[in-house]
Amino acid sequence: MSQGAYLDHNATTPPDPRVVAAMARWTGERFGNPSSSHAWGRRARGAVEEARERVAQLLGADTPDVVFTASGSEANNAAIFAVCGPGTPPGEILISAFEHPSVTKAAYLCERWGMRVREVPPRRDGVVRADDVRDALCAGTRLVCLMLANNVVGTVQPVAEVAAVARERGVPSLCDAVQAAGKMPVRVAELGCDFVTLGGHKLHGPLGAAALWIRPGVPFAGWLVGGEQEGGRRAGTVDVPAVVGLGEATRWATAELAQRGAALAALRDSLEAGLDRLPGVTIHARQSPRLPHTTCAAFAGVSGPELGHRLDARGFAVSTGPACGAGAPRPAAALLAMGVSPEVALSSLRISFGMTNTRQEVTRFLGVLAEEVASLRGAGATSAGTLPGR
Repeated sequence: MSQGAYLDHNATTPPDPRVVAAMARWTGERFGNPSSSHAWGRRARGAVEEARERVAQLLGADTPDVVFTASGSEANNAAIFAVCGPGTPPGEILISAFEHPSVTKAAYLCERWGMRVREVPPRRDGVVRADDVRDALCAGTRLVCLMLANNVVGTVQPVAEVAAVARERGVPSLCDAVQAAGKMPVRVAELGCDFVTLGGHKLHGPLGAAALWIRPGVPFAGWLVGGEQEGGRRAGTVDVPAVVGLGEATRWATAELAQRGAALAALRDSLEAGLDRLPGVTIHARQSPRLPHTTCAAFAGVSGPELGHRLDARGFAVSTGPACGAGAPRPAAALLAMGVSPEVALSSLRISFGMTNTRQEVTRFLGVLAEEVASLRGAGATSAGTLPGR
């Protein structure tokens, strides 16, 4: 077996050693409930507030407007339910057709409270058009949701344009920036949205810590109730080690954003140059603006899940779609929304890089990938009498 590599950073990233070190200080002798008034509580509260300031710096935001949550899914849910949950006027939620399930399922859940959901599809290039959103807006639209970067094909969406269109109609907007934060600039003033979410484990931070930015003055009632943590916007004792880790991750993401983007793009470009040498490979949305670290490619005549299993057996972690959709093999919803056929979607793999990857790993991966694709196509040719995908 060749030496493998982890190439599924869109699912989760390994925590930066600097993040681990910062968290470790709060998993032993340092402890305390940030809501307590004694010295232990005050120290913990100070650590939480320092982390909040670092998240705010990444977003170009004011510190008090950042709310900590346990995941990006919770943050997306909280924003949607605050605007369209029980007790809110009935109306319509406008979402793109390839939002993360934490947006899609939360939106459809609101139908039980009198909301309708309308989906705006991306074009075949994987990008939603602001004009399509404008055409879909109606008098009853209560919320517009558009992710900043798609988690399957990596396409960057025109969030600022869409937010401006929504704002013209007096409609708030939510931007899921979980996949984008740490790989491209995410500045709330430039986006123009009312809610922005990010998650720590996508930018070399810990699992279990995320953040929701809320525009000042936007009405917001916390979905989790109980104590008055997070200014009454999210009940529950703050996970101090995880939040400290999120703060440290955003600190380094802010400081190293340009270098990271260049390094990740170099890895992606090296991968795609190698894919160009393989027959029957199509890179989805290649000509569209994309995140610097994500490639989604179709391998004609090959089962993506089977290819993924074979690569896994040889030590390479890739995926056929978002980790939240794991289970029985099925086409990635994002690809179907773009108009990709189910057959081609099922032949696709997502490869995503992080700061732990190297050019040598890309070279090894391409060699193993070529072997396994040829093997699968050969097996297909033996049974069908022809070589698929050629």
